Amino acid sequence: MHNSHSSSDSASELSRSDRLESRDLDVQAVDEIEKLTGRHPGYRRAHAKGTCYQATFQPSGDAAPWTTAPHLQGPQVEALVRFSESSTDPALADLLSPAKGMAVQFRLPEGQVSNLVAVTVPVFFARTPESFMDMLKAVNKARAGNLGIKEIVHQITGHFGEAKESLLSVQRLRPPASYVTNLYYCIHAYLLVNEAGQRQPVKFEWLPEAGVHMLSIKDTTSQPPDYLERELDERLQQQTAAFRLNIILGEEGDPTDDPTTAWPEDRQRIDAGRLVLTAPVPEPEGLVMDPTVLPPQGMELSDDPILNFRRSAYAESWKRRSSEPMDKMDTEPE
Repeated sequence: MHNSHSSSDSASELSRSDRLESRDLDVQAVDEIEKLTGRHPGYRRAHAKGTCYQATFQPSGDAAPWTTAPHLQGPQVEALVRFSESSTDPALADLLSPAKGMAVQFRLPEGQVSNLVAVTVPVFFARTPESFMDMLKAVNKARAGNLGIKEIVHQITGHFGEAKESLLSVQRLRPPASYVTNLYYCIHAYLLVNEAGQRQPVKFEWLPEAGVHMLSIKDTTSQPPDYLERELDERLQQQTAAFRLNIILGEEGDPTDDPTTAWPEDRQRIDAGRLVLTAPVPEPEGLVMDPTVLPPQGMELSDDPILNFRRSAYAESWKRRSSEPMDKMDTEPE
């Protein structure tokens, strides 16, 4: 039987070891991401190409029984929205980057913020940070062997069955007519906490009020490389654009630790509020849309290992790009 001093020392050593291993994995993951399309100084390592918009969020109040989070109660809050392409290459044309991203930063009282990050596929392709790393290495190895996209996908799904549903979802994607005619999924589970301290597993999704609309095959032949930003800027000169925030309530047996698995479609949904985009804005300096940044109360991270890993991975990406001059040879200024 160990005494308390030796147990504490062992726990401390284990904690330090875990932190070192986690930090090393963050660095390795960003290294592998950089190999996908090369380094692009000054840009995000993923979702490199993006554009920002000012917005407001009016909560419906219907989520109040499940959470005390301030942005899901009554008062309207200011928000910042960043739409993005999934590629690591900031110069890639919109049509060539199939999945799109939508990150929302809610501006809370006293200068605090809460982030919600979503993409146009319902699940992630890796269950753990370790499998995420293994897949990145496999992709880079396949690319070095000059394999085509279909061969790479076949190789990945053959070795990593957890990636199958995500990659199939990506293959089914068609180019959207607009950033605001996409359905966006927040692929991670969270926990809402109410006044009584009860915890409810949830997921989030953004539903476009304009409906879901994709480009026809004919229309894809005439689009400029940055057609999505141009379309939305022109749209907002004439009118606002809006999304409804759905909260999906998890039930017994719905996994909270596996972002590669979707919850059943029949789960109860709550209309939590309306997000209205009003105008394009320059991206604020130092903006990091880390999905682990939550309100001071009413919402917690789940046990999803990928979600928890993203905090340090985002920090590593930010550390690198913040110390680099932006490479103007890659793309036009955002």
